[in-house]
Amino acid sequence: MAPTLSVFSALGFGLIAYLFGSLTPSIWVTRLIRGVDVRDSGSGHATTTNTIRQAGFGPGVVVFILDIAKGFIPTYLALSFAPVWSVPFVAGLAIMGHCWPVFAGFRGGMGLATAAGGLLAVNPIGALLGLGILVTLLLVIHHGARASVFTAILLAPFLWLVGLKDLIFWVALVEGVVIGLRFLIDWNRKYRELWLDREKTAT
Repeated sequence: MAPTLSVFSALGFGLIAYLFGSLTPSIWVTRLIRGVDVRDSGSGHATTTNTIRQAGFGPGVVVFILDIAKGFIPTYLALSFAPVWSVPFVAGLAIMGHCWPVFAGFRGGMGLATAAGGLLAVNPIGALLGLGILVTLLLVIHHGARASVFTAILLAPFLWLVGLKDLIFWVALVEGVVIGLRFLIDWNRKYRELWLDREKTAT
């Protein structure tokens, strides 16, 4: 592929990824079932857990799968048809669309499921390792937001240490920057997305 065509191809897939990420199933599903905006209560974000809280477990599972697909599909397409160097940026732009969706006033979710979709498209083992790090940190620090941002920061170096130094490393690195930025914005808020985030009752 000629260099100019390669750049235009990368830009096109990047735009598709951002627009794909900007689709907001949590808002649509919750509005359809409950007639409310999922962002108006709970964490204030368009997330799977907030959907479960307001619309139930089944709708939450549907949203979770669709949010993963938002990262998987554009990343898989870029992997198949775009220059390989563009794949990490396509994965990152899908997450940016999820976090700051143009179709929903730039108020979206936190990007974890969409990030997992991008990792799955490139290397499922990398996605499983990321999940393992996240669960471990949740159990240790009992804070969903901070466990997530630490996972985002640690995943790429961990992949490098275990010998996964190819494309999955670069996808994890770019995704980590976007996820880290998104969660750092909420670093000091009282975060109640996950049951492990409940504050201990004073005795």
